[in-house]
Amino acid sequence: MALIPASREAVTIGKVIHATGYRNLPPDELVDLAIESQVARIVKRSLVGGDESFFIADLGQVIRQHRRWTQNMSGIRPYYAVKCNCDPTFLKVLAELGTGFDCASIEEMRAVLSLGVDPARILFANPCKAPAAIAFARQVGVFRTTFDNIDELDTIKAHMPEAQLLLRIYANDEGAFICLGEKFGAQLDTTEELLSRAWEIGLNVIGVSFHVGTGATNPASFCKGIKDARLAFSQAERLGFHPKILDIGGGFQDDCFESMAPIIREAIRSEFPVGITAIAEPGRFFARSVYTLVCRVISRRRQLGSAALSGVPDMLYQNDGIYGNFMNVIMEKEIMVPYLVKSKNARGYLQKSKPGDALQVKAHRYSIWGPTCDSTDCVVREVTLDSEVKVGDWLKYKNMGAYTSTTATQFNGFSNTYDTLYVNSETLPEY
Repeated sequence: MALIPASREAVTIGKVIHATGYRNLPPDELVDLAIESQVARIVKRSLVGGDESFFIADLGQVIRQHRRWTQNMSGIRPYYAVKCNCDPTFLKVLAELGTGFDCASIEEMRAVLSLGVDPARILFANPCKAPAAIAFARQVGVFRTTFDNIDELDTIKAHMPEAQLLLRIYANDEGAFICLGEKFGAQLDTTEELLSRAWEIGLNVIGVSFHVGTGATNPASFCKGIKDARLAFSQAERLGFHPKILDIGGGFQDDCFESMAPIIREAIRSEFPVGITAIAEPGRFFARSVYTLVCRVISRRRQLGSAALSGVPDMLYQNDGIYGNFMNVIMEKEIMVPYLVKSKNARGYLQKSKPGDALQVKAHRYSIWGPTCDSTDCVVREVTLDSEVKVGDWLKYKNMGAYTSTTATQFNGFSNTYDTLYVNSETLPEY
């Protein structure tokens, strides 16, 4: 892990820099300063430079997102979905802010517990778990988990009979980036049978959960999930359970969060007037805007002949692609927006200028491709940049914290490990 060089007033706490000398810089400028610092470090290390892209993480943005959550979702405690981004430094800041954690595997639980987080702050939110994972959860004291089928109940009874269970019911937002209802969630015509089985074998159901899908856009899907959860609560209460937790899952997006939050709060208040604990499982809401990804242009193909005459964009090849940190291009059909890093020290390190080969400062159209030999590895089909881009230049991509490094592969032999520089644009909690 690399750190941005700071002024003399900077105070290092753990591995995070509190760069007080840069306190008056806007967040974007602080990130740009970190990019310049890392580029200079790479070039100093080698004229050719490193083969990997790198991240800049503004931990101050974690605090701002947490503040947005508490202001708009008061009374609903976030349990961050670790699958979205499992960077330990990022998780540590969330832990210090008091969030809970939604874990889906043994390794995710280990990652959170290694930070000193109380197991009571972890929800094992995977409705279909391996017996070994259930046994591990019991061993480390993580007792709250979800279920949505009969066989899961029998497995839980065998390996963690003291489990505190949340029934995962079906929910779906058809406009979500990824719909989860096809894989998880009990339909309402099955919930009574599931709850009866849990009662019969002596398990404890403490609540109901649902998840409308990753990247949800329709508040009505949350309202329906909350209404359906109320029905499942009533079924559980009639059997003798005392459910107290409503888990409304994740799917929250940056651009529509403030408009959706009051609708969700009112739906909860309407269906559950008193006496329950409401929680949620936000992932991308906390992680996405914290990270900026910086990639290097490793090759360029200028169109010639008929392709040039017909206006086909020139092609840029960068050191990261859809098999690396850009999997969302395939998974979620996300349209990536590159920005050319314009610092003088970041332009064209791999290509020495020749006489008459001056940089053209005018609009250029490009397609952008990853480094593999797969033609599917296209990051951006077409983009217009306001300057010519050459081999050795750098491109930055904002909002790259969600489902990027966690989904990166080693396809074609390329690395899936990346450096991260941490800056802050807020006062961080001490730890």
